[in-house]
Amino acid sequence: MKALTVATRGGALAVTQTNHVVATLKKIHPSLEIEIKQITTTGDQDRRTALWNLRDTGFFTSQLEDALMANEADFAVHSFKDLPTAEPEGLTITAVFDRNFVEDCIVSASPADSIEQLPTAARIGTSSLRRAAQLKHLRSDLEPTPIRGNVQTRLDKLETDEFDAVILARAGLERLDLAGRISFIFDPTVFVPAPAQGALGIQTRAGDAETNNIIAAIDDKGARTTASAERTILTTMQCGCHAPVGAYAKITGDEIDIRAFISQPQGENFISREITGPADQAIRLAEQIANELLNAGGKEILASLQS
Repeated sequence: MKALTVATRGGALAVTQTNHVVATLKKIHPSLEIEIKQITTTGDQDRRTALWNLRDTGFFTSQLEDALMANEADFAVHSFKDLPTAEPEGLTITAVFDRNFVEDCIVSASPADSIEQLPTAARIGTSSLRRAAQLKHLRSDLEPTPIRGNVQTRLDKLETDEFDAVILARAGLERLDLAGRISFIFDPTVFVPAPAQGALGIQTRAGDAETNNIIAAIDDKGARTTASAERTILTTMQCGCHAPVGAYAKITGDEIDIRAFISQPQGENFISREITGPADQAIRLAEQIANELLNAGGKEILASLQS
């Protein structure tokens, strides 16, 4: 078995996630050798621009994909929600892995067990229009405030007077053994996550049969089905990952339940839909709910974001 090189971002969370993937692969393939190649992405270099002001895609992923296409790495580990829905020619997602925690959560500077217990006009650090829109929709007095940096950097900012709380993906805190910092976790049916949130996307060159066979051993069919359905909503609506759009799919038995929303950034004109059907029809159901959102006013919201 050949030795492999994996590309990853260099932050603590990215490296932790990659180490988890490597350890899982080595359990299946004990003789496998894997070298970790840390790469600095555009998003890691620019930590000042609010993510919702970015027009480019692949802010955290394109340099890893470049390494794959240049044969400088054999596979890359991404937070699946960061990957653009348009896949570069010649690359493929060979495994969707470890989708255990899809929810968003709040880490508050003062005790709080729910969104209702946050202080009046609390300043909530977030880099996501999706999160900002839902915060404003649930409590119009809250003040979503741009924040950048890795998980620990954002937590450290709670020590200043700049933020009353920060909102983060639960998966990141769990993987970094920081779950004890969580004040409360949102119900994903109420506060809808980003498409594919919590999942890791393992990307390879489509034509590299040997590597693909190795990586495919950790593919989670259920996680692939739910994440793909959620990402289909983005592709059908033709909106980028920075738009105020959320999607959450859950499989129960043979059925899948999909809910999604689109909203103006200030939480106004909040449009949500839900659909349930056979899990083997997940993509068709996702396309249906996306078109319902577009026809209910989503087209106008997306057009206003482009102006």
